[in-house]
Amino acid sequence: MTTNLRIDGDRLWDSLMELAEIGGTEKGGVCRLALTDLDRQGRDLFKRWAEGAGCSVSVDKMGNIFARRPGKDNSLPPVMTGSHIDTQPTGGKFDGNYGVLAGLEVVRTLNDFNVETLRPIEVVVWTNEEGSRFQPSMVASGVFAGVFDLDYGLSRADTEGKTIGEELKRIGYAGDRPVGGRKVAAFFEAHIEQGPILEAENKTIGVVEGVQGIRWYEFYVTGQEAHAGPTPMKVRKDALQGAARMITEAYRIATSRPPNACATVGVIEGFPNSINVIPGRVKFTVDLRNPDGDVLTDMGREMREVSGKIAKDLGLTLEIKEIWVNPPVKFAPELVKSVQTAVDKLGYSNRRIISGAGHDSVNISKVAPTAMIFVPCKDGISHNEIEDAKKEDIAAGCDVLLHALVEHANIV
Repeated sequence: MTTNLRIDGDRLWDSLMELAEIGGTEKGGVCRLALTDLDRQGRDLFKRWAEGAGCSVSVDKMGNIFARRPGKDNSLPPVMTGSHIDTQPTGGKFDGNYGVLAGLEVVRTLNDFNVETLRPIEVVVWTNEEGSRFQPSMVASGVFAGVFDLDYGLSRADTEGKTIGEELKRIGYAGDRPVGGRKVAAFFEAHIEQGPILEAENKTIGVVEGVQGIRWYEFYVTGQEAHAGPTPMKVRKDALQGAARMITEAYRIATSRPPNACATVGVIEGFPNSINVIPGRVKFTVDLRNPDGDVLTDMGREMREVSGKIAKDLGLTLEIKEIWVNPPVKFAPELVKSVQTAVDKLGYSNRRIISGAGHDSVNISKVAPTAMIFVPCKDGISHNEIEDAKKEDIAAGCDVLLHALVEHANIV
């Protein structure tokens, strides 16, 4: 019955462009930070669209929004899909937004063709996936999955001291529904790749097998401030010199483990940050990633060892804090197979792929069978105002989502 079922690619694209107007930037991107007034407008728009498609809409205590299309047997756990609509400060139109509106387009398409599924289907908007305003990222899906408790989630504060709980109340999205604690039959998330592989290989669909592991560190290097002129090089205790060598080692550690290892130093803070004073203290961060948990652990061990040696050689003190660990995730084989079956049935070029970025699916995989569907993005660029994707690829990914969702929504 559903072999020839296809979504309306123009409608999906138009919805993406309309949502992108909320917080749209001059460069064509989107700035719609979590729980701002712009986020409220985006949420309101999604809610209006979902109700217009016949869904009932509910909100939990973390502000996660659930749009439910009823099934023949509403006592069965739902099949769920979705993502997020908050963006980076210089974000794009597709990251997260595509996954949410692809789910909505599936609902609209099922309505168009009068397809009734056995199980209900829910489209979810997760709160604060990006972590741009409130840290950590993916906190609300984390509460849903039991990774964080509710009090922790609601207490996360931005740089002005405003908490998630306070801001949810302010914008009218502090729901009363419990967060998680219910069974989900399956969860699918459609997303742009945020990397260059699919485009480079001219593949339309990435069948995502899992997500690489992540370890985040804060490094605190302490030396001694001194005058930049009279202090000879050989007697200096230059914290920045030590940090620079450690940072170089971080990149060496990653490049020596091809092809999947990554290292990123995203934050460097020096003190006293004066042009003619030798830095006495430096803080920097290291983000290590690898799809193999053992390799990732080994990368962290080597980073600690070589950094400790550098500090000792230069007469510096060093403190390393591991602030976040997200082990590698392997998605549910039966859902990955469903995605592959849908891709093959629809005839799209494809390849298996590992996600280099974290997603709400990482958390949801802890409490429900989960899989992801990737489509290419231009030049592999994301978290950037120039983030872009082709309309036909966006439609193809949504068609795959449609067929995988319907399959699992009809499993007894």
